[in-house]
Amino acid sequence: MIARSPAFLNPLKDRELDLRGNKIAVIENLASTQNQFDSIDISDNEIRKLECLAVLPRLKMLLLSNNRINRIADGLGRAFPNIETLVLTNNQLTTLKELEPLAGMPSITMLSLNDNLVTKQPNYRAFLISMLPKLKTLDYKKVKPVEREAAEAKYRVGNMSNKAQKPTNTFEPGAGSAAPAAPPKAGPTQEQIAQIKQAIAGAASFEEVEKLEKALKAGDYDYIAQHLAAQKGGKDTAPAASEEATEADAAPASEADDTDMVTDEQPAPTPMAPAEPAPAGAPSAEQAEPTAAMDTG
Repeated sequence: MIARSPAFLNPLKDRELDLRGNKIAVIENLASTQNQFDSIDISDNEIRKLECLAVLPRLKMLLLSNNRINRIADGLGRAFPNIETLVLTNNQLTTLKELEPLAGMPSITMLSLNDNLVTKQPNYRAFLISMLPKLKTLDYKKVKPVEREAAEAKYRVGNMSNKAQKPTNTFEPGAGSAAPAAPPKAGPTQEQIAQIKQAIAGAASFEEVEKLEKALKAGDYDYIAQHLAAQKGGKDTAPAASEEATEADAAPASEADDTDMVTDEQPAPTPMAPAEPAPAGAPSAEQAEPTAAMDTG
């Protein structure tokens, strides 16, 4: 569309691009103009938001009358760093809050917001005059020095221009990426590689190996070091446990040995007294037996 649209020198001897009445809904692809125009007329369209992703330092005049604009994007000062004339006549801006992003374009000298409901707000002129330090004409009425002094004394909003200077994702033709690329994450050291190998070699289950692999992919080398320390701690405590078990097993055995020793230690038999000699003339047991037999007979 831009290539088919008329371009000419306007009465101010500025090179102008005419995009009027094309039912444009979104401001886009202005980078294709290659910054060759001083003025762009996008009036009589269906635009709802004033925004621009291109950077057009040459542009001094932007005409947006008879659209449906009810929002203004932040960061337009980067897209239009040298804009002087902005015409937003007959749009749908209603509150002073919606005009705050205009503070990002301090180079504006002429602004028109006629036929917007916002012009009915109290202190509307003072608000804009205090916000735009170079503004000379507002709604085709000259800004007088007395009016500026009163507006600046009332609002003291010199800091509002700083608010609009926050970085944006504005695209500048031929420029590199606005955001610097994050530095690549450092790989593991030789010591960490050795720890990883030890941890995987000492893994006791497949789930444990999977956890170690996830930690390695995420670069969480602290987890691997802690896991390895836990593995070493488990090995150190195993011998101690076995020693305690051995001592526990040995204790009953020693008690049994002591019992056996007590049982084996029986008292020695008491020596019997020697038999008294038989009196003289008394028959012996063998001699007494035949005598007893004879008496029985």
